[in-house]
Amino acid sequence: MKASGRGSWWPKSVAGADAAAAPGRERRASRGGIFRPWRRACLVGLASVVVQVTAATAPPRDYTSKAPRFTFAGTLPEQEEQLRENPLLRRYQASRRAAADDPHRPLYHFSSPEGPLNDPNGLCFWQGRWHLFYQTRPREDARWHWGHAVSDDLVHWRDLPLALYPNPEEQCYSGSILIEEDRAIAMYHGRELGNMVAVSRDPLLLNWEKLTGTAVIPLRQDGRHHHFLSAEPLPYRVYDPCIWKKDGIYYSLSGAVDYTGPGGRPVLAEFLFRSRDLVQWEYMHPFVESNAFTRVGDDGACPYFLPLGDRHILLFFSHTTSGQYLLGDYDRRRDKFAATAHGRFNFGAVLPGGVHAPSATSDGQGGVIAIFNVNSAFSSAARRGDGVMSLPRRLTLIGRDEMGIEPAGNLASLRYEPQRVGPMRLPANQEIVLESVRGSALEIEAEIDPGNAPTVELNVLRAPQAEEVTRIALFKNRDVTSRFMPPQRALSVVTLDGTRASLLPDVLSRPPESAPVFVAPNEPFKLRVFVDRGIVEVFVNGRQCLALRVHPGRADSVGVSLRAQGQEATLRSLTAWRMKAI
Repeated sequence: MKASGRGSWWPKSVAGADAAAAPGRERRASRGGIFRPWRRACLVGLASVVVQVTAATAPPRDYTSKAPRFTFAGTLPEQEEQLRENPLLRRYQASRRAAADDPHRPLYHFSSPEGPLNDPNGLCFWQGRWHLFYQTRPREDARWHWGHAVSDDLVHWRDLPLALYPNPEEQCYSGSILIEEDRAIAMYHGRELGNMVAVSRDPLLLNWEKLTGTAVIPLRQDGRHHHFLSAEPLPYRVYDPCIWKKDGIYYSLSGAVDYTGPGGRPVLAEFLFRSRDLVQWEYMHPFVESNAFTRVGDDGACPYFLPLGDRHILLFFSHTTSGQYLLGDYDRRRDKFAATAHGRFNFGAVLPGGVHAPSATSDGQGGVIAIFNVNSAFSSAARRGDGVMSLPRRLTLIGRDEMGIEPAGNLASLRYEPQRVGPMRLPANQEIVLESVRGSALEIEAEIDPGNAPTVELNVLRAPQAEEVTRIALFKNRDVTSRFMPPQRALSVVTLDGTRASLLPDVLSRPPESAPVFVAPNEPFKLRVFVDRGIVEVFVNGRQCLALRVHPGRADSVGVSLRAQGQEATLRSLTAWRMKAI
């Protein structure tokens, strides 16, 4: 690498940038080698110096994927004609038909047609359609590729062939997509190689070309192959990237860790790079400042940095505490992000059965559309990889440090056979089973006035004698924003409890998840609950969301009930719809 002054950071030439170079397998670092403290002494002064990232060469290795690969025409009618006869898509269709009766496979949440589903990647809107990419392992090759689906409404997804295949990288890890007028730019982590750039220009984003044929931000520097978590003496780490454009210049974050926590322990870090041409990249500095929110041990994988109203949001995944976000201000002159608020998308452990990594994109109206993979709760090797996608969520700015969150997409198109209940009184300490509301694939809209009841429960996926049940508990005014800093607001708490959701011996339960939510003094709890066989998602008053995989084992775990604890409450209204498969 070579340091240069800020006035001369742009390369004069990109000669040799197209030479493909695939390094050998990364060296096996010991645990102590990966997590040893960052030697800050050797980096004095680098925080304010731009570092040129240089391409490196190494003996190439052949990582060509064994999965079927296709080249498609350049017009939409031609592509659609080719897709009708595509053998991989025909195989996907057969796989979906064969799995349709699996009681643990959701009806209206997206899941992989075959093979495991891991991180979502590169959610974007291109030529009138939504595109979702995701990590999957095809039958022929047990390495991560990018799967691909397309939708007109964020709800009804259509499978497309694999998008990104490994080679020269060993596997295709996570990344994001930037949409320009004439092309889509994917930036992602290529295992053993570094951060890659691929470009597509066709109507359905079926054909992808990798720029330079190697990593544009390589793990190999100065003749040494660095581990993505332990890169001394480099001032940065190379891992999951995101990409955006400002004033004609491309910017990218590399989400990883820095060893500046207590005792040299790892803390979240996002390392900022910039480029004029997507090929030659310059390291700038750590991007996030004023972060007193995340935990020691967190990392910043799967980053997405986007405008949200008149502020910015950084979504990321921590391998310790899962999906989260930082809300704050983007200093466009200094290229720094000052965080002023923080929130979580998972309120428990990463595994089992929890919300995992995000993919996100701007909605064109000041909001952000985000989607997450949600892990399986099965312990058996055969089903551990059965991840599914959450429903798409629309994130909005509803206060300086407050984010709104609502379900996105045309979910109403899935509803049928509505059942309505209420208004009705909920007597204290008595469970009321709603005999007319039953099903394993439901949407429930409910307004509940807790009155003075300490707790009100809405239970779903309930067996006849509650042998299995997933519990949603509502606690009014049980938390507070701050006892020392005005304005002080009382917060309510919502709990999603799947500890008794399944009797199956290979389903792992997780501690109940509890999340704070602001509910105004005279405001009822307004719930939108989505039940889809083995996944439950709960949206609360447009300000909070929890999700959980539960996997009931009984076919009759389809009941719904309500209970007020201690004192009576009021169900103002409840409407439940059965939901169609997508």
